[in-house]
Amino acid sequence: MTRPIPSLLKSVTALCAGLALSACVSSAGQRVAYDARDITPEMLLNSSPLAEGAELADLSGIDMLQMTPEMVAFVDGYVDDGLSLHAKMQRLLFAVMGEGNFDLIYDDTTRTASGTFEAHHGNCLSFTNMFVAMARHLGLDAHFQEVEIPPDWSSSGAAFLLSQHVNVFVDFKHYSPRVVDFNISYEPGITYDFNIIYDRRVISDERARAHYFNNIGVEYMLLGGDTVQALSNYRESLTADPTFSPAWINLGILHRRDGYPEFAEAAYLRALELAPSNLVAMSNLASLYEAEGRAQQAEYYRRQVRLHRMRNPYYRAQLAQEDVIAGDYASARSHLRYAIRHRKDEDRFYFLMGLSYALSGDQVSARDWMNQAAKLAEEYGDGQRYHHKLELLMNPSAAADR
Repeated sequence: MTRPIPSLLKSVTALCAGLALSACVSSAGQRVAYDARDITPEMLLNSSPLAEGAELADLSGIDMLQMTPEMVAFVDGYVDDGLSLHAKMQRLLFAVMGEGNFDLIYDDTTRTASGTFEAHHGNCLSFTNMFVAMARHLGLDAHFQEVEIPPDWSSSGAAFLLSQHVNVFVDFKHYSPRVVDFNISYEPGITYDFNIIYDRRVISDERARAHYFNNIGVEYMLLGGDTVQALSNYRESLTADPTFSPAWINLGILHRRDGYPEFAEAAYLRALELAPSNLVAMSNLASLYEAEGRAQQAEYYRRQVRLHRMRNPYYRAQLAQEDVIAGDYASARSHLRYAIRHRKDEDRFYFLMGLSYALSGDQVSARDWMNQAAKLAEEYGDGQRYHHKLELLMNPSAAADR
């Protein structure tokens, strides 16, 4: 799946390989030259030249989970206090999503719980904030959960979009936990249960707060163009969780965009200290070094990116998809064998393998791989989507006559 434009519904780290940089001399005259190795995290957050003497906003008082009296009245009106915790969960889901009275409408804006309730609009993190706040009001053991969305590369391999999706994890102690996910599917007609397909982990409220302010920083940086507000939000994100590498990367992108490459370099290097395999940080560093004529350092990070990509099953599957389109089925299967060996539960890999056999005329092998894809998908409650695809591939004329 290709998502060429960064979506703001998740914590997003975007690399723009051809980013135009402003001049390195400020209007006030020649600026102070720094060595990236001398720029500390504290300097990046509290002494950034991007502030230009302006006082950064103090965002520490913002409570993204605050319940307003109107929210309390709404929840208490739908959910009887005498119900079991499991029944309370069902009623809350019904109140927010089942009756149609609340009318949650998706947009690209990150909001607090109360802001989402008031606007009835927001992105996935906004809805997650609101649901966690309401669930905790009812006494539910509700947490934020981080979900690793597979990396997505452009066909040229030059641009990256890495996303960490956040949903709700409710622990019932004596019952199976429940996951509430406000995701809007990337592919029409396909709904992913992120609790099953992708790696996930329950995170602290501090980590969720880092996601929240990082998202808002991205919104200011990409949509509003307000550098000081973006900087303020990245600072609050990293105050909440100094180990949150996406915010360090975005802080680097912000500095590079505004003509401070040494501060950008320091931010990217900090991200790599925290997450040594972070491809986006490596790619941004390579692009920065390339622009500055530091060819040896640029090539080092380009090589690291290539090595890490080739170890990633989702990247190998993308190469396989390109090979299938080009008709190089042997190469596609080689990539897919690697992908399946490292991610045995990803049904899309099996489907693509089946497609490679179908297009090369081996219907027996195609049916076998398609059936494996359908069987895996059925374990996740989504098997039907492969049965029609299999029929189309095996008997296209009959399917067309329907």
